[in-house]
Amino acid sequence: MKLKLMAAAVLTGFGAFAAPAARATEAAAPSFTFASIEGGVIDTAAYRGHPVLVVNTASLCGFTPQLEGLQALHKIWGPKGLVVLAVPSDDFKQELESGKEVSEFCTLTYGLTVPMTDITPVLGEGAHPFFKWLKETQGFVPRWNFNKVLLDGEGRVVATWGSMTKPESSAIRAAFEPLLPGA
Repeated sequence: MKLKLMAAAVLTGFGAFAAPAARATEAAAPSFTFASIEGGVIDTAAYRGHPVLVVNTASLCGFTPQLEGLQALHKIWGPKGLVVLAVPSDDFKQELESGKEVSEFCTLTYGLTVPMTDITPVLGEGAHPFFKWLKETQGFVPRWNFNKVLLDGEGRVVATWGSMTKPESSAIRAAFEPLLPGA
């Protein structure tokens, strides 16, 4: 019995299972701005009306090959309305030194063209306001790199997934497809 509980704790620690939002918000979520890795600002208000998959990423993580899946989602589903937003973070000590290095690595190694923020804290007091909002309203805190949060067209959290769930999984697809404009 103890072994089963420990295994379940490990699996949920990496979020192997899709989970509906802990406390779904009724009203539209606030918009957030992020510093873009290419300079300028990414404003989530520009994504209203579209589902957004937000993923905290890291270049030196064992899950980094999931960038291929993020790019595939962007290429296939982006034209249909899905937004994939990569949020590089060094909170788990697996990110490169600068946004420039991250951008070059992701572009050269994975051909990544998804919108990407600059290196952004996702944990604790220094967390970006979006991640503080997730914790306060949903009880969701990334437990490792490549945690995923799906927002609907109004910015409400639909579901969250951990590192073990690949971006191109059927669970993620089933969650965002009905949210696409015109679906």
